[in-house]
Amino acid sequence: METLTKAAVVIGSSGGIGAAFVRQLQASGAYDEVIGLNRANGFDLTDEASIAQAAAVLKGRSLEPDMVIVASGVLHRGDRGPEKSLRELDVGWMTENYKINAIGPALVAKHFLPLMPRKQRGVFAALSARVGSISDNRLGGWHGYRASKAALNMLIRNLSIEWQRKTPEAIITALHPGTVQTPLSEPFGGGHNAPDRFTPDDSASRMLQVLNSLSAEQSGRIFAYDGQEIMP
Repeated sequence: METLTKAAVVIGSSGGIGAAFVRQLQASGAYDEVIGLNRANGFDLTDEASIAQAAAVLKGRSLEPDMVIVASGVLHRGDRGPEKSLRELDVGWMTENYKINAIGPALVAKHFLPLMPRKQRGVFAALSARVGSISDNRLGGWHGYRASKAALNMLIRNLSIEWQRKTPEAIITALHPGTVQTPLSEPFGGGHNAPDRFTPDDSASRMLQVLNSLSAEQSGRIFAYDGQEIMP
């Protein structure tokens, strides 16, 4: 029988939170190998062929990831940011939000879930956001970002239902990291000098504690960094 190497995979490992996940997972000593995937090493979340190739490489190396984290996301880029009104809606920018925040994680699941353990616990997680909760929306705005994160949350639920029929111990979830001192949140008061925001390592550590505490019965649900469930 082929011997599989226990691994963790972090998609978007060049970002602030993604890099922190890699550091935290390496420091835990729980994995034989921690693999970070990002554009610098040829991984493109918007290109399914790139995602499939990365999964094929892991399979070829007999790596069995029992934790896969998609830490990628887009909120602003260049002169584009979250929309404040209908007048700012733009098909290209909305499409970009969906491609990175929802479609990309779903395609990672398509190609990486089959590599994960079938008879033991495995965790697939993607970074979502509290603003993706429809029931919690009191302010409106941020149309593309909110809608793409809400779509991600629905995809997580769908994937969990389908995958638990095949792998009862699987946990598929999404996480809200809080406001973190990264470039993503910097324009909104979450920059590197924001004293009331989490550092990337603090946020990643808290989220890993949540992931390690989840049971298969909680698959398909969305959780914040403090373990509190976020309602759809």
